[in-house]
Amino acid sequence: MRVAVVGHVEWVEFARVEAVPRPGEIAHALETWEEPAGGGAVGAVQLARLAGSCLLFTAFGADELGRRARAELTALDVDVRAIPETEPTRRAFTFVDDAGERTITVLGEKLRPRGGDSRLPWHELRGLDAVYFVSGDAEAVHHARLARVLVATARELPTLREAGVELDALVGSGDDEGELYRPGDLDPPPKVVVTTSGALGGWLQPGGPFRPAALPGPVVDAYGCGDCFAAGLTFALGRGDPIEDAVALAARCGAAVMTGRGPYSAQLDAEALTA
Repeated sequence: MRVAVVGHVEWVEFARVEAVPRPGEIAHALETWEEPAGGGAVGAVQLARLAGSCLLFTAFGADELGRRARAELTALDVDVRAIPETEPTRRAFTFVDDAGERTITVLGEKLRPRGGDSRLPWHELRGLDAVYFVSGDAEAVHHARLARVLVATARELPTLREAGVELDALVGSGDDEGELYRPGDLDPPPKVVVTTSGALGGWLQPGGPFRPAALPGPVVDAYGCGDCFAAGLTFALGRGDPIEDAVALAARCGAAVMTGRGPYSAQLDAEALTA
């Protein structure tokens, strides 16, 4: 399997708290940690765990956080393709409460890979088995379409609309207004739209509802479960799975990551697929 992600990376500081503080309150962190995350990073590491490696077309700031993010993602078997930008690496702060829900504050502008940047080896996407598009510009979408299978997040509907290419799958959330897809939002329409709805499962257009995967343990942290779901879907469609089987694998990826701290500690890997 030859796979890639086109998307952004953020340096995220996490704090586990009993509850997210209300206005005027002070919350005492029970645990803190930090690591590179954001949709591009999370999707790339999940795909690398399933496929053995993954290309990541992204952008980092030319700063210490950008260098740390590149090094840590490389250690997680992600093959990074990025040119340092003059802007600082975007940061984020995430509360994780006792129920495992995450609340995110982003600091700074999202650094997106640009399709017109000739310093990036966009030709490497040609003929790949699958690409997951998380963020970038319309020209980056056109490069991603050089792969056999292209999956994208509904968070980027304006960019996808501008690109005007056919997606093999669009992944969105029925619980997040920013990820809702309505018929007619894209021309041409995606071959399939996958809408997730947490513990309720979700539904396919066309295809109807699908069931959630069983959690392999107690909920610890919901950060990254949506992008792990999309990455699992990308992997399965890239290896030729029927859409129903692909969604089942995607749901397992989303469920697994919820049982670990942060987005990486409990991700499904290739060994788990054969268990």
